Amino acid sequence: MTLDEGRRVRLASELELPLAGDVGGLSLRLAAGNEGTVERVTEHSREETPEAREYLRLASLLDAYGPQMPPASRKQLEEQIEALEPEWRAYDQRRTRVTVRVRLDNGFLLDDAEANLFAPLVP
Repeated sequence: MTLDEGRRVRLASELELPLAGDVGGLSLRLAAGNEGTVERVTEHSREETPEAREYLRLASLLDAYGPQMPPASRKQLEEQIEALEPEWRAYDQRRTRVTVRVRLDNGFLLDDAEANLFAPLVP
């Protein structure tokens, strides 16, 4: 289930946050079960690697001009695409990163927190 703005959520597990500044390594811990409301959802696109970009370019070239290409050139292009396929698969399987801004009922505001830290409350 995805998180949407305005949705009530619960912190799924204990969360430890380091405090900024010179505070001697102190941290803040929020207990699992803290509830709050999602204020913003941000989907971060996957970073395209040069290999993934080249795979797409070559595959597009093969799709568009493959039937017209001389057999030796087409075979060479197919081999280049095949060599880039593992990098393409790794890129394609990477999930899109989703972060949220959640205002907890106890007054804390968590910004840019990973969405998987929260479980939606069922109405």
